[in-house]
Amino acid sequence: MAHGCGAATSSMSTTIEDIHPDVLRRALRLLDGPALAAAGCATSHLRSLATNPALWREICLSTWPSLDHPRLLSLSLSHRALFADAHPFPQSESSTLDSGVPVPLQLISAVDLYQGGKPVFSRVVETDASSPWFLGSPFRVDALDRKDPPPAPVTSPAELSLSWIVIDPARRRAVNVSSRSPVAVERHWYTGETLVRFATAVSGFAFEAVVTCGEEAGHVSEISLGVEDADGITASGSDSLVILAEAMEGRRRRRGEEEEVKREYEEFVKGKRWRREKKARGEFLVDFCCTAVGAAAFVAFVLMLAFR
Repeated sequence: MAHGCGAATSSMSTTIEDIHPDVLRRALRLLDGPALAAAGCATSHLRSLATNPALWREICLSTWPSLDHPRLLSLSLSHRALFADAHPFPQSESSTLDSGVPVPLQLISAVDLYQGGKPVFSRVVETDASSPWFLGSPFRVDALDRKDPPPAPVTSPAELSLSWIVIDPARRRAVNVSSRSPVAVERHWYTGETLVRFATAVSGFAFEAVVTCGEEAGHVSEISLGVEDADGITASGSDSLVILAEAMEGRRRRRGEEEEVKREYEEFVKGKRWRREKKARGEFLVDFCCTAVGAAAFVAFVLMLAFR
């Protein structure tokens, strides 16, 4: 009898497949992007629900308000693919600046600044990446136009977080080059402004976004993105396009990698400092040798005159 009750209980057990799809859809709406992607790998039924474009559109627009921009909406991007590109950090790989990956002719930057998890600034910036001026000049993109009203004052710069997604509209690929959390918060020695740095090291280069907060009232006066090579020299537009193209097409990291990204950037900064010090020591040695040779020649000349 007990065996029969057990069999009946087993036959009456339910699975997630028995839950009404509307209930599942409501539950899936409560998940964030990584959790939704994981749920889609559980069963074929969940996958059919978790790949709903409307769900991914809601997640992307709630995560990055800047994406709700007419220019980006006109691209008809797959929000699921965009999340897969822009949420994980790019994998740092070696580069020879000659990978053969097609470079973008135009860049669209979707920039979102948060304080304490709440959005305080969103902007979409288009950059013509095909002009000779851009290709030959140091790479720099400014997200904050000085003519526009500044964002809300920042009360605690250390609590800022930044997302800077760079999109290639032609290939519909994207990469997030900001570390989200600050890698450094420092005060400018001359102006007194607070510089909040967000950075990722990719292919021997570092993408560095800087949020500049004024000394008074903590207003944000500048949000800019630049690229440096291993020697601390600002990369040109043409070299930066190659690095961006490689990062867009390259592998992505797994979850929980923010500390790793910060550690890699710190190693990049240490390497840059070491090369700068090595170069300075080499220049000092050359100067010392030149001085010694000059002094020896002068002493020899004086001795020659003395014993003449």
